[in-house]
Amino acid sequence: MTIPETVRRFVFLTVCSFLFLTPIQVSAQDEPVVRKDPTEKSRRVFYGLASYYSNKFNGRKTASGEIFSQKKMTCACNVLPLGTWVKVTNLRNGRSVIVKTNDRIHPKVRRVVDLSRVAAEKLGYISRGLTRVKVEVIGRKPPE
Repeated sequence: MTIPETVRRFVFLTVCSFLFLTPIQVSAQDEPVVRKDPTEKSRRVFYGLASYYSNKFNGRKTASGEIFSQKKMTCACNVLPLGTWVKVTNLRNGRSVIVKTNDRIHPKVRRVVDLSRVAAEKLGYISRGLTRVKVEVIGRKPPE
């Protein structure tokens, strides 16, 4: 027994319209941690969690091709282009650092940035491992 062509087309179009027109619900845990600050108009600002690199990555190649060093002021970020300079502020104590984005974080990790150890020390969260931060985009050129 075969299904007539018009019936197959009708079923196909019904299923497609259902799939494409049904609103997708996103749960709170699926929502990205990165969000734009509505008060900032000219700069991109993100809020979220920051971590810092493990020592095992020291000396390895980053996504930008540079060799990673725990002593350089660098970070990994998935939402900004490589080579972008950002100001990262620890929201717990108000300390800030300026770092260059030269690597990527694993796609499943929902953190905003992963900082080098020296940057994390300056922000004062080494003992915690993670901290809430504000990330402000400075630009593509190194700050003066």
